Amino acid sequence: MSHRFAFYPGCVSKGFCPELYESFVRVAAEFDIEVEELKDVGCSGAGLIPAEISDPINARTLAKAEAMGLSLLTICSTCQGVIGGSALRLTDPAYRARINREHLADQGLEYQGTTDVKHFLWALVEDVGLDVVQSKIKRPLDGLGFSPFYGCYLRRPIDVIQRPERKLYLEQVTEALGGTNVDISGKGKCCGFPSLTANEENAFAMTAKHLGEAVSKGADAMVVPCPLCHLEMDGEQSEVEKATGRQFDLPILHLPQIVGLAIGLDPKELGLSRHMASTKKFVAQLQPVGSLVGAGS
Repeated sequence: MSHRFAFYPGCVSKGFCPELYESFVRVAAEFDIEVEELKDVGCSGAGLIPAEISDPINARTLAKAEAMGLSLLTICSTCQGVIGGSALRLTDPAYRARINREHLADQGLEYQGTTDVKHFLWALVEDVGLDVVQSKIKRPLDGLGFSPFYGCYLRRPIDVIQRPERKLYLEQVTEALGGTNVDISGKGKCCGFPSLTANEENAFAMTAKHLGEAVSKGADAMVVPCPLCHLEMDGEQSEVEKATGRQFDLPILHLPQIVGLAIGLDPKELGLSRHMASTKKFVAQLQPVGSLVGAGS
């Protein structure tokens, strides 16, 4: 059974984290997720610009997906939260009418307020189904500990995420793949990235707290559904180590990468060699493809 979406990859997965985009496209094909990528759309705003600016931009994106008759699929928690917030505000008929009139009409667009915004994590659980995910496992992640890190947007606010059970989807996917969840207290908090340029010391302290707790509890890797969290946790990890005098050496994996590994795709194909924090030790712990024990048997 195929699942069709209008695909909004976001800025970072096509720029700083191309391994996220590439691993998603590869994994999506394995699960019959058909995507039509939206290319003539703007940045969601990443929560850094006010709603009066980002809502018209996101209304345009939502209108394009709506015209295709498809839900909007993201691979970025930040994009999910920001566009989802815009979609919620645009359920107000008067507000939507003003945005349409002032910003979309001259482009021949009109948003009717019907587009569902869905992160890949949600689609994997709700549309594909964990039973289907398990049926495709060729390299179960047994014996590996994963620290799920949602970041700011994917667990709140409830009126944007809509379903409270979505707050636990990352753990459910990791368990379905055979991994062991290593729970940390800050998994739904800021990674530090938004304040990096304004207050580096504070940003690094937040990052160090999350990484340190995951390492102290025995995580072999952290899994993130947001490329901005990856930029901070992976890209800044060496700088955080220098600033705090602590050593972490914790691989930070994108969600499609751990799914891809479990269904037997090659680590290089999934871009693990591109990470700043080395993934070599983690890759060496992987079972051979075809080791159908535990979750995939």
